[in-house]
Amino acid sequence: MTAQVDYLVVVFTATSGASGELLGSDEKELEQLVWQLVDVKNKTLGKVNELLIKPDLSDLTEEKEEEEDGVEESVEEENRSQADNVSTATSLETAFNLFHLQLTNEVNSTGAGTSVCLCTDGPLHIRQVIHPEAASKNILVPDCFYSFFDLRKEFKKHFPTSDLKALNVHIMADSLSIPVDVPAMWDPSTTQDPSAILPAGIAVQQVQVMGSIVLALLSEPLSHTFSTHERVSEKFETGTCSKMEKVCDNTVIRARGLPWQSSDQDIARFFRGLNIAKGGAALCLNAQGRRNGEALVRFVSEEHRDLALQRHKHHMGNRYIEVYKASGEDFLKIAGGTSNEVAIFLSREDQIIVRMRGLPFTATHEQVLTFFSPEEDLKETCPVSGGKDGILFVRYPDGRPTGDAFVLFACEEHAQCALRKHKEILGRRYIELFKSTAAEVQQVLNRYSSAPLISVAPAPLVSMLPQLSLLPPPGSMRDCLRLRGLPYTASIEDILTFLGEFTHDIRPHGVHMVLNQQARPSGDCFIQLTSAERAIQASQRLHKHVMSSQRGANSRYVEVFPCSTEEMGLVLMGGSLSHIHTHAHIRSRSGTGLSPPPCLSPPSYSFAPAPPVMSAEAAAALYPPIGQMLLAPRPLPPGHAYYPASAQLYMNYAAYYPSPPGSPNTVGFFPSPASLSSPGGLMRMPGLTYNSNGVKDLINAMQGYQYAPEDALMHAHGPLHAHDPTGTLLTQPKEWVCI
Repeated sequence: MTAQVDYLVVVFTATSGASGELLGSDEKELEQLVWQLVDVKNKTLGKVNELLIKPDLSDLTEEKEEEEDGVEESVEEENRSQADNVSTATSLETAFNLFHLQLTNEVNSTGAGTSVCLCTDGPLHIRQVIHPEAASKNILVPDCFYSFFDLRKEFKKHFPTSDLKALNVHIMADSLSIPVDVPAMWDPSTTQDPSAILPAGIAVQQVQVMGSIVLALLSEPLSHTFSTHERVSEKFETGTCSKMEKVCDNTVIRARGLPWQSSDQDIARFFRGLNIAKGGAALCLNAQGRRNGEALVRFVSEEHRDLALQRHKHHMGNRYIEVYKASGEDFLKIAGGTSNEVAIFLSREDQIIVRMRGLPFTATHEQVLTFFSPEEDLKETCPVSGGKDGILFVRYPDGRPTGDAFVLFACEEHAQCALRKHKEILGRRYIELFKSTAAEVQQVLNRYSSAPLISVAPAPLVSMLPQLSLLPPPGSMRDCLRLRGLPYTASIEDILTFLGEFTHDIRPHGVHMVLNQQARPSGDCFIQLTSAERAIQASQRLHKHVMSSQRGANSRYVEVFPCSTEEMGLVLMGGSLSHIHTHAHIRSRSGTGLSPPPCLSPPSYSFAPAPPVMSAEAAAALYPPIGQMLLAPRPLPPGHAYYPASAQLYMNYAAYYPSPPGSPNTVGFFPSPASLSSPGGLMRMPGLTYNSNGVKDLINAMQGYQYAPEDALMHAHGPLHAHDPTGTLLTQPKEWVCI
C-alpha cells in the first residue's frame, strides 16, 4: 500500500492476564477490544467503541455463585465505562463479527472513503493476541486484522533517536505535547509489575490518547503519511533452501515437544500472527528417519523471532511446546540441500507431499502410480501430480534403493485419499504413508546420500576402542566374501547351499553372521575362503543370485563382494565400509563411521590393569593358528571403562563378532574375580532361546573349551549349576559359526 489510507482504526486489546510488553505471553483469553475511527483526510475522530468478550466458562473452575458475582461486576464496569458505545459478545467469533459490522456501518455512514487500516501501539495486540487465540480456536479472522500500522514505528520516523522497545503511548504523547489524563501508576515505564492485569477504563483512555497522537502526526508541521503497513502472513509458503544460502542466527528458533503427527502447517498455525520465511519450517528426524518431536523455524526478521520466544510453553492441543534460540547453521543442517533432482521435484508450488516408507527395492514408477490409482477401484483414486515426475525415489550414493519415496499430490483432498491407503500392500510388503514437508525431503536425501553401507551403533563411543588403528591397510589380500541382503531367517545350511561348489573352499570356523544391536541377524555375513582367486570367482558367479530360506517362505537376491580379513574385522567391530573410504583409502577416523560394540553399563568405571587370563603357551594350545585370525587372549590395556569391577561380566563381548575360536585383534578378556575358586573367565551369552534344554544345550555349545566344573552357568531364566563328571576338556569340537 503506497497511497495514504482514508481511515485509521486505532485498536487496543486487553486480556485476562498480563499487559504491557508481556501481553499475550501467558495465553490468556481476549476480554476487551476497544477502537476508535480516525478520518485521515478531515483529521477528525469518531466515537470510542468498547467490546467486552465473555470468557469461555468451560475453562473456569470457580463455583456457580462466584460466576454470578463476576457477571454482576462486569455489568457494573460496563455501566461505568467512558466509551461512547459499549457492546458485549459471548465468544471470540461473535466479537469479530460484531466488530466488523460496527466498523463497516461507521465507515459507510461517514462516506468520505473506503480504504481502512488498523493502527496499534506495537505489534502485540495483533500478532500475539488476536491471531494466536483465533488459530487455537479455529476461528476465521476478518481480513482487516491482516494489515496494520505500528504507531511506534510511524512515530520513530519523525523522532529517529527514540528507542523503539522503550516507546509507549505516554512517551509519544509527551514528545508531541499532548496532555494525558491517565494515572501515572499505569504508565508502562513506571509500572512495577509488567504482568499486572490492566484495570477497567484504562483501555478506553489508551485509545483516546492514541487517537490524539495520530491527529498530531497528521497535522502540521509533521504532516505524516500512513502509507506502508505491516502484513500478517495468511498462509505458510513451502519451498526449498540451499546449503549455500546465508541464514541469520537471529531469525531461527528450535521448537521442542511437538506431537509426532504434526506437520509444517501445524507449526505455522502454532506461530500464527508471526511471519515465517518461505520454507522456514523444518521438522527434525531421529537416527531411524522418524520425527523426533523437534523443529527448526526460520522467521523473516529478528523482531518476529523475539515474539516467537515469548510463546515458550504455549500449547499445541494438549502438549506444551518449548521454544529456544537456534542458529542459522542448525537450520541449514536440517533444511539445506544441494541436489538438483530434489530442487526440481520441490519446485512445484502448492503441492502436498506424502512420504512412502517400506517400498520393495524393485518398486517402479508404474507400480507406485497403480498403487494410488487402481483401475478396479475408481472411488479410491488419488492421481499423482505430474505422473512419473511427481515421484522421487530415495537412493544410496551407489544407486541402491532405500525403500523410501516421496509423492506429490495436487490438492489436500487427493492427499487425504492417499493417506487412507496407509499399510496397504504393494508387491509383498505393506507401505507406510505419512504427510511430509519439503524440509523433510531435503533431510532424508541428505542423510541417505552420506550413509554407510552397514548401519552401525548411533553413538560412537570412541573411548571404548583400543588405541590402535582399525582401518584396513591398502593392498590387503581380499580372500573373504561379504554377503549382503540375506533373508533374516537364513541359516548356516541356507548359506552353504547358496555357495554351492565354493563350500569346499571355506576355511575352518570361517562363516560369520553379523548381528545388530538387538542381537538379531542384520542380513550381512562374512565368509573366509582359502584364496583370493576363489573369492573373486565366487563374487562373480553368485552376485545377485537368489537365496531361499528353509525356515521361511521369503527369498531375496544376495549381493556378493570380495573383501579382506582386515575389512571384515573392521565391520564386525562396529566400523563401516563405504565406497569412498574403502577404495580411496582415506585414513580419517572421523570419516569411517567407527562405532564400538554396545556397552552394557555406563562408561564411568575404571579399574586396575588386569593380568593375563592364561599364558601365551596355553593360549596357543587352546586356540590353533588360523591364518591371520590367530589371537592369544590378553588383557585390555588399563584406562578403558567397560564394566565395574564388581559386575559378574568379565569378557568384552562384542555383539557383532562373538565367533570362537578366532576373533578380531580388538577383543580383550577380563580375569575372573578373586571370589571364584579357580582362575578363568566368565562369558555372557545373551539371546538364549526360551525353549532350550538348559544345561545340556550350554554344554553342547561349549564343546572344545575348558571350563571350571564347579562354576555357575548363567541361564536366560536364572543361574544353573553344571557339574562335568570328567572335569576335563570337552571333546568332539564342532565347526563354530557366529549367529
